[in-house]
Amino acid sequence: MGTFRYVLADVFTDVPLAGNQVAVFTDARGIPEERLQPLARETNLSETVYVYPAADDGHARIRIFTPTLELPFAGHPVLGTAFVLAQPLQLDEIRLETGAGVVPVRLERDGPRIGFGWMRQPAFTWEPYEQAEELLALLGVEKSGLPVEAYHQGPGHVIVELASPEAVVALRPDFGRLEELSPYGTVCFARDGETWKTRVFVPAHGVPEDPATGSAAGPLALQLARHGRIGFGDEIVIRQGDEVGRPSTLHAVARSADEVEVGGSAVVVARGEFRLP
Repeated sequence: MGTFRYVLADVFTDVPLAGNQVAVFTDARGIPEERLQPLARETNLSETVYVYPAADDGHARIRIFTPTLELPFAGHPVLGTAFVLAQPLQLDEIRLETGAGVVPVRLERDGPRIGFGWMRQPAFTWEPYEQAEELLALLGVEKSGLPVEAYHQGPGHVIVELASPEAVVALRPDFGRLEELSPYGTVCFARDGETWKTRVFVPAHGVPEDPATGSAAGPLALQLARHGRIGFGDEIVIRQGDEVGRPSTLHAVARSADEVEVGGSAVVVARGEFRLP
């Protein structure tokens, strides 16, 4: 029997049982390749992370799996892994090697405890989304306040602006039709006072609705800055996850199109092990 230990963290929250969960297998060297996807399917979380020794100039190399596929990058798994690994090492910055390159994460401490982390987003591109009309019709939305654009980073996301936070809450998408239409995540957002209300649907990756999406927060900040809703360098606060019972808070800032950071907190809530033949 092989024993594979993992840590469970709630990410983009500072309290347990909220945010987005991630299982981090802190030493995945003994896990056979053919076990990685089934283990991620078994945890049935938005993402599961496997940690390996660094291959380049990072502190560790990680691989990220949804219940159905492997991703080169995703936000909450990177931030959660940074909290899990950096705490015992007492690091102020940890560099994680991902399929999209090395991601540095700056960590802010409250005494010995890590309280907050900022991760530099890998480079991403964007373009008008060619199936915008079909997507809006599927969502039951007449129009988007900003151009509907697809951002390519990690899972990739299409961003749609709704008229109000109440309209975002009221969405009831057909996940089967959404999966057929698009391989990307669908980010629906609206301004809500001083914050931004979002919901993110990623059925093509086995995640009908994501509680907190770091790989969408950076593109959203850049979308807002590119179209003049905020200034470059302005930090935004994003609220997500209430509709699935996992309230989450994400921070993001686009200093330029090439310098985007996403931040938040995380808490370790459990440790366990799988014993498999």
